[in-house]
Amino acid sequence: MKRFAIGLLAALSMLGISHAAFPEKPIRFVVAFAPGSSTDIVARLIGEQLSVSLGQPVIIENKPGAGGNIATVGVMNGPADGYTLLFHSVAYAVNPNLFSHAGYDAVNDLQPVAMGGFTPNLLYVHPDVKAATLPELLALARNGTMAYASSGNGTTTHLGAEWLFRGLAKVDVTHVPFQPAAATNAVVSGQVPIASTSMPPAVPFAKAGKVRPIAVMSLKRSPALPDVPTVAELGYKDFEANTWFAVFAPNKTPPAVLDFLNSEINKALGAKSLQDRFETLSLEAIRMDRPTLRRYVESEVGKWGRLVKDLKIQVQ
Repeated sequence: MKRFAIGLLAALSMLGISHAAFPEKPIRFVVAFAPGSSTDIVARLIGEQLSVSLGQPVIIENKPGAGGNIATVGVMNGPADGYTLLFHSVAYAVNPNLFSHAGYDAVNDLQPVAMGGFTPNLLYVHPDVKAATLPELLALARNGTMAYASSGNGTTTHLGAEWLFRGLAKVDVTHVPFQPAAATNAVVSGQVPIASTSMPPAVPFAKAGKVRPIAVMSLKRSPALPDVPTVAELGYKDFEANTWFAVFAPNKTPPAVLDFLNSEINKALGAKSLQDRFETLSLEAIRMDRPTLRRYVESEVGKWGRLVKDLKIQVQ
């Protein structure tokens, strides 16, 4: 029995984790975007819940720059012990397809740990635009010069709109990139007639009648705006352009550490207090095991890579 115990401790030591001990110190979420961004907000909500269950602080370190690439490369080259984790958005899967020097391979250079939340992208217009449906909006766009605002060059709000307008509907609509909240304000003020953004900045204005939702870009309708149809419902099968958030770790992080973190983050996402906070922000808590998340990330890398190539999308 004594030999068995010694052998077990040796095995755990080789894995780099003892379930009784980990974590022994604070965990750091390196957030790929600035304070106040959607990625930052989600990271702080999950970190707050996680720190309670783990009994250790979860420290948020914002490291914006190069569309999130600086944070990604920094964590990729950092310690692989489970204490320094990357908190990123769907841009993690998009960037290597857009930037020739992103600095990382989204499939092979880091390990997906846990999904951190999800929100569909939304297509909407200023109330003065004479279109209440997607077919009406596309017809209007074909008959004149129109522009749409997005949450920035290379975001899925930009790529999704290009996929819909140029790729599927064969309509040219001028793209005007903004910072996320500014894109919504541009439509509310009438500066730009159309916008494609994630749900959180747009939903309050949609409910107040200051913008008119046209279509949700997920495969299913959003609980935040249940009466708004999806693009897929409106004749563009399998169309899906979402904003999601996830946690990643350096490649050599021990699998036992990754499994433990996945389990704990999924527990945090299942907490009613966190789900209530997510609901107020038009976010959904999506729990995935690590193999499922890896397949999802790989599919997103492939999807956006094909789109960027087919539509010859470039970012400045």
